[in-house]
Amino acid sequence: MAIRQISVFVENQKGKLYETLKVIADEGINIRALSVADTNDFGVLRLITSDTDKTKEVLSKDCVVNTTTVIAAKLEDRVGALCDVIHILANAGINIEYVYAFTASEDFGAYVVIRVDDVEKAQAALVAENVPTLNEEDIKDI
Repeated sequence: MAIRQISVFVENQKGKLYETLKVIADEGINIRALSVADTNDFGVLRLITSDTDKTKEVLSKDCVVNTTTVIAAKLEDRVGALCDVIHILANAGINIEYVYAFTASEDFGAYVVIRVDDVEKAQAALVAENVPTLNEEDIKDI
């Protein structure tokens, strides 16, 4: 079970991140996770939201927007949990492009968003090791 992530290219100028986030908030979309990577001219805002399609629609009016398939793997609340998940993927020969984390409500726990070179193979490796992952419906509910 994979999820879709929105990637938005935002100019690296004062107030641009706020403007982008405000558009999302004004549409009643809940941001579940985010990450920002920057360069001198622009930043890449990566988002997991409660409504991927609507987020893409509203942001595409003013920004360059892409969707990417990623995995949100649940982490146990213990030392080394992230290391164990990464080890599973490494043993499966999966290349990891980037990682960021988020927490959901207490009932849902903590997750790591992982962008990999082979989503299906990575998903199969995690399932084989009983690592829970989220799907699009789960994201709406957390």
